[in-house]
Amino acid sequence: MLSLLRAIVSHTPTRRAFTLAPLLGDAIATQLRPYSIWSKLVNGAAREGELRVFLVAGEVSGDTIASRLMQGLQDLSPVPVKFAGVGGESMRKRGFESIFPMEELAVMGLWELLPHIVNIRRRINYTVDAAILFQPHLVVTVDSKGFSFRLLKLLRSRFVQNNYGPLHIHYVAPSFWAWKGGEERLKDLRHYIDHILCILPFEAQICNLNGLPATYVGHPLLDDASSINPLLTVHHLGPSVMVSESEKQEHQRKVEAFLKHNGLFPGSNIVTLLPGSRLQEVRRMLPIYAETMQLLKKSLPDLSCVIPIAPNRQVQSYIDKAAQSFPVSTVLIPGASLEAKYIAFNVSKAALCTSGSAVMELTLAGLPCVVSYRAHLITEWLIHFKKKINFISLPNILLNTKVIPEVLFGDCAPENLVKALREVLLDKKVQEMQIDSAKKIVRMLDRSMEQQKEHADLCHIRSPGYIAAWTILHAEKKLPLNKT
Repeated sequence: MLSLLRAIVSHTPTRRAFTLAPLLGDAIATQLRPYSIWSKLVNGAAREGELRVFLVAGEVSGDTIASRLMQGLQDLSPVPVKFAGVGGESMRKRGFESIFPMEELAVMGLWELLPHIVNIRRRINYTVDAAILFQPHLVVTVDSKGFSFRLLKLLRSRFVQNNYGPLHIHYVAPSFWAWKGGEERLKDLRHYIDHILCILPFEAQICNLNGLPATYVGHPLLDDASSINPLLTVHHLGPSVMVSESEKQEHQRKVEAFLKHNGLFPGSNIVTLLPGSRLQEVRRMLPIYAETMQLLKKSLPDLSCVIPIAPNRQVQSYIDKAAQSFPVSTVLIPGASLEAKYIAFNVSKAALCTSGSAVMELTLAGLPCVVSYRAHLITEWLIHFKKKINFISLPNILLNTKVIPEVLFGDCAPENLVKALREVLLDKKVQEMQIDSAKKIVRMLDRSMEQQKEHADLCHIRSPGYIAAWTILHAEKKLPLNKT
């Protein structure tokens, strides 16, 4: 086992730092260089000639966030950065080699977890051994709180025994605000997490009040917004978008090419389906979506659908097979392609999605949608018992109103989804209400970034991935090693 771990952790590529100029422009790079009073983390890494980062992402959304963090660390660190850990396709594209397939961790739900418990425990121990062998200066876990917190707790204990203690960072705060007793559990996290990076504006203050050092770094949606043509976002539905005529023409060419390549017709009833990024939820939701499309086609004969497939090999294989017998014309596109996914949103009239990060992507695109979710009966009962909020989708939570229809649990049946989708597809007032709310949410997240005075040093760098990297490189270890 140890020989395999050594082979994996010794082949992760490094990259020289301060390559900001070609990426962000000379002016911004020059502004950042004066802020070189680095933390003990960076000073210690500099003495060893490299910054070793053990990075763990357990699902597709976390993989995307982690890949952007990798870019930020590589560009901002004053010493070369070496990575090891667990990740997926987006991280692999940056040269990352995962110690095992990330898909093994993509399990959601309480009852659903039981059949996988033995393997997950084995993977936690395997990951702990890999981290200790790697001797990181920094351990960063991204989302996936079940795996991440158990890992960090074990690592803190094991590294204390070895008189060595890397900085522990967790990226994406758990949704403590959604569950009864959630804030109380934050106090336990401070024993094995040194700093938490929050993606919602109100989270950092609550974490800090509970003794857990935290920083708001911005929602990952803002990285999406800066990476695609504004005409693919909700901004194109208002007067604020600023694009040149050539950009408009290029956008139109890409949309027309997308429609032609996939045999879709402009103006027809195209629905985007987002059944999830984990195999277990796709297996549960896609058959329900197929029945929904079959019923909906009776009143909308020109109905077709587009399914952006999450970059998960198991999910891709399952959807490829299921799409062959889908009741309506179905186009599959790679979800890893940000542009292709947002073009699909752009040509669609509505979306049906499983609750999760995809809802915020649809918000950025300004695409009206219906949110759905099913789980095991016991998991659903536990959610009802433990939750303290009225909504499940983040846009509704942020606005504290049910703007997006939520068809959940026992109600999540094809006939109910058809009813909700028909309203979204055919009622202009419903569409306008969702679009207006989407604009409010994007503005809310955008403004919250501008108001972060502690990040004034970053000038015009608005990328959450870069702000997260900058925060990490300036973070200090605040916890005594003997706490477990």
